[in-house]
Amino acid sequence: MKRWIFLPVLVLLAARSMTAGVTPASVRAAAAYSSSQGGRTFLALQHGETLLEQNAGEPHKIYSGTKAFWGLAALAAAEDGLLNLDETVATTVPAWRNDPRKSRVTIRQLLDFSCGLDPVFSLHNDNPGDRDRIAIGAPIVASPGSAFIYGPSPLQVFHYVLKQKLQGESPTRYLERRVLSRLGLGSQRYLTDSAGNPLLAAGWLLSARQWARMGQLVLAGGAPVISSGSLAQCWRGSPANRAFSIGWWNNRAAPGGREFDFEDMLVPKWPRQSWGGAVLCRAAPSDLVACIGSGYQRLYVIPSLGLVVVRQSSGGRFSDARFLQLLLGR
Repeated sequence: MKRWIFLPVLVLLAARSMTAGVTPASVRAAAAYSSSQGGRTFLALQHGETLLEQNAGEPHKIYSGTKAFWGLAALAAAEDGLLNLDETVATTVPAWRNDPRKSRVTIRQLLDFSCGLDPVFSLHNDNPGDRDRIAIGAPIVASPGSAFIYGPSPLQVFHYVLKQKLQGESPTRYLERRVLSRLGLGSQRYLTDSAGNPLLAAGWLLSARQWARMGQLVLAGGAPVISSGSLAQCWRGSPANRAFSIGWWNNRAAPGGREFDFEDMLVPKWPRQSWGGAVLCRAAPSDLVACIGSGYQRLYVIPSLGLVVVRQSSGGRFSDARFLQLLLGR
């Protein structure tokens, strides 16, 4: 290894990629597969160096990739002493205090989609009314912590909680000041309703280069937004779904576990979903984490390899496992 000290920088970077299992050929193969399945943009960065990019400056909808940015806002608010993720929502929402199940829901369970609240998918509509009020009034359909129910209502309840905790500053302004500005990003496409509430579950337009800044934050242990200890809460999962926390999907069950299409699993109603042992790719490192947006929008991060990959799509089918196998030369 010592003889590498005298090699040119580019050769050294290539050697690092080879030892990591990522080669120029494997990256090209992954990009080609992505393109063949409707991919529009592609960006691969390793140790801060660009391995390959295709239309990486083109803005594109990231759909549920939006969730992780609000998750950062929640973690930042906890660091700032505005809230505790394990406090009950009823502390801030009086209407929940006398409900035997809603009164037990924590802020963390809202962010992990394990609160048991009906998803209320109509909140995705352009103007469904006051999203926060509708979400707070939604029925609870499972005991808190017992089921993974993915949908917009829990995050809208969180929006209301954060708004009350801020006492004057809007949640979007807090997000921009505390999170986005530190990532070099400005205001976003918030899809506000008639009451001025943004849709937290989706809506943003980001280029691959812009979305990759979230990946670089992961490699930096949360800097410059939050601490590494706070960020680590995104990888622990919940009892209801070990593969998801605070906007991020993880590969912790690898090299075992069950590979399947996560987007397909989200289609049936929640009682028919099965998330036990879920992995994105058995052949990928267990520290792989990903932001997933509908239509196979993807941000992958593998900290052990210093790797950030963004893939955005205009449609078509796609396999996370196949893509990652090609990317890693497995």
